[in-house]
Parts: sequence; structure tokens; C-alpha cells
Amino acid sequence: MTRSRGTRALVGAVVALVAVAGCSAAEPESPATGASGSADALSGTLTVFAAASLKGAFDELTADFADAHPGVDVQPTTYDGSSTLATQLVEGARADVFASADETTMGTVDDAGLVEGAPTLFATNTLQIVVPAGNPHGIASLADLAALASSGGRVVLCAAQVPCGAAARKVLDAAGVALTPASEEQNVTAVLTKVVAGEADAGLVYRTDVLAAGDDVEGIDVDEAADVVNRYPIAVLGTGSRSAQDAEVAQAFVDLVLSDAGQQVLADRGFAAP
Repeated sequence: MTRSRGTRALVGAVVALVAVAGCSAAEPESPATGASGSADALSGTLTVFAAASLKGAFDELTADFADAHPGVDVQPTTYDGSSTLATQLVEGARADVFASADETTMGTVDDAGLVEGAPTLFATNTLQIVVPAGNPHGIASLADLAALASSGGRVVLCAAQVPCGAAARKVLDAAGVALTPASEEQNVTAVLTKVVAGEADAGLVYRTDVLAAGDDVEGIDVDEAADVVNRYPIAVLGTGSRSAQDAEVAQAFVDLVLSDAGQQVLADRGFAAP
């Protein structure tokens, strides 16, 4: 997604303001850095683990963060199903920030004593049926989706332990629909990829994923999905050997995600406010 100059300027300004929050307004500027020096003062390393559905938005936000803070070593973000990431963190993987697609999975990491402070909700998402462009099977409802699966169609879902899979089963139960998928994927991106590639006839993914796929697919609203909302929490990780290498850097990134500019980036990708 191409952003306007105005949006990029807004994000850049907020990133800089996040870095100087709490500093005295009367503090003199460094002659070497001038007015932009406050943004450059932040240093350290940032490693983010994030739910696969956040890829577009977080790629944008981490790039903005890196541009504003050249002294910070921003590592490539690790994206996967939230439950997979949580398992990796509990088993010893190091990260400074974790953004999950549901509160239950964040709770697993929090219960393991890895979260500094309290997780904060920053976005919400709901499911849509995703079909190839043109909707060749004429899917209009969850009942149609189940009928397609029972007649040999390739319907794919996220695995039950993944947030998108747990949400899919709640939506199907609410509609009174039973469905046996052709495959169960470990993250929502894998479901979408199969539909885009023609390896699946339909699936259930987040509406943000449908939007990101553009003209390759179509999204079909499901009434029951309005009552099954995924709430996304974000947290700074810490304590013991898994402590954030630089807590100030981690908190600055979380503050960016929660800022008006960060929320606009998420809204542009189809996420709703928490």
C-alpha cells in the first residue's frame, strides 16, 4: 500500500515524539544533531514477534521506526501463528515485543512470566469467507461453505490452536454448521496463500487478509463473525534471561503502535480499533 506524503510525515513525527516523551521541553538541542537529534538518541536492538495477520502493518511500522532511529538495530520481524510464536517464546526464543492475534495466546506468554507490565489491546479483527476472484462456486454463506466441503471442494481453515482457527470454529458453531476442512494450516497467511494459488476453493481468514490480497480474491461477510472478534494485545517482554535487550527501545515501538499514527497504519490495513 502506497501512503501519502502526509501520512508518512505524520508517522515520522510521532515516532520522533515517542522517543522524547518524558524529556524536558527546555533541554537544549545537541549541536551535532539539531532538531532531529532527539529521534537519533535512541539506541539498542528491537526484535518483534507478531501474528501473521499483522505482517503488512508491522512491516510498515518497523520500517518507519528504523528510519527515525538509525541507532536502533531493527531485526526482521518474525511472523507466524500466534500459538507457534508463544511456544517459541516459552521455550526460550528471545524477543523484545510480542503482538498476538488473541488474548488467550498472550496469556500463555504472560503466565510464563515473560511479559513486562501488562499487555495492551491495540486492534481488532473479524473473519470473512475468502474465495478466488469471481467466486466460481457461488459461495454466499457458511452453509454454502460446508456444502462445498462435503461435496469434495477444498475448504481450508487455520488449525484449532491458532487464533484464526479458534475463531473459525466459534463462527461455525454459532451458525450451527459442521465442516471438515481439507487441511488445517498453522497460520492465516497459509490459508490465504492456498486460495490465491488455486490450491483451495475457499477458506476462513481475517478481513484484513482479504483486503491485502487485492483483486486475487473476494471476501464474503458472515453475520456470525460480528460476535467473534479477535482482540490483539501487544507487550514488552522481559525478566530473566529473556529480558528485552533494550526496554526503552521496546517500549518506544509499542508506543508507536498505540499512537494515532500507528493506529492509522493499522486502520489502512483494515484493522478496527480495540
